[in-house]
Amino acid sequence: MRQLRVSGLARRSLLDISRFIAQAAGSRSVAERFVGQLRSKCEQLASLPGLLGRLRPDLGEDIRSLHFRNYVIVFRYTATTLDIIDIVHAHRDTDAYRGDDGPR
Repeated sequence: MRQLRVSGLARRSLLDISRFIAQAAGSRSVAERFVGQLRSKCEQLASLPGLLGRLRPDLGEDIRSLHFRNYVIVFRYTATTLDIIDIVHAHRDTDAYRGDDGPR
């Protein structure tokens, strides 16, 4: 099993997602439940053997992505880790996205 590492950018995105859903749904518990599901999906990616997700050379070397509901988990595998780079809304213009130094 690979160690899961979540970037600061991805942590901020999870907070933003939680705030957005809480406001849109009018429920903090709905937001927390959804963010928990996103985190569980990331943990699942780290625990499974092999390489999952779609290679995304347009986003950088060895970058992969996987859709989860209306969001895209952007990540990279190393020999011992799964690095979550960011989590973005699926409708976002990912052609402009460039990782930690890219636009939000």
